[in-house]
Amino acid sequence: MLTEFDTTLPSIIQVQNLIKQTTPVELKLLTQDVITGRVLWQDPQCICIADENSQQTTVWKQAIAYIKPKVS
Repeated sequence: MLTEFDTTLPSIIQVQNLIKQTTPVELKLLTQDVITGRVLWQDPQCICIADENSQQTTVWKQAIAYIKPKVS
């Protein structure tokens, strides 16, 4: 069963803006791990983050506590 990707939701729009603006982000997981980098893409279940070495990490959205722009 496929989940609809509702691009009118504020959370989806916010992440899409982070992607377009290539804004560095801090993504905190429910495990308390923190991933920093740039959001490359999102789909209904996952977000992909690239770190400063261009290493990509795909994270299940259900594992995310929060995502916010990284303060330099």
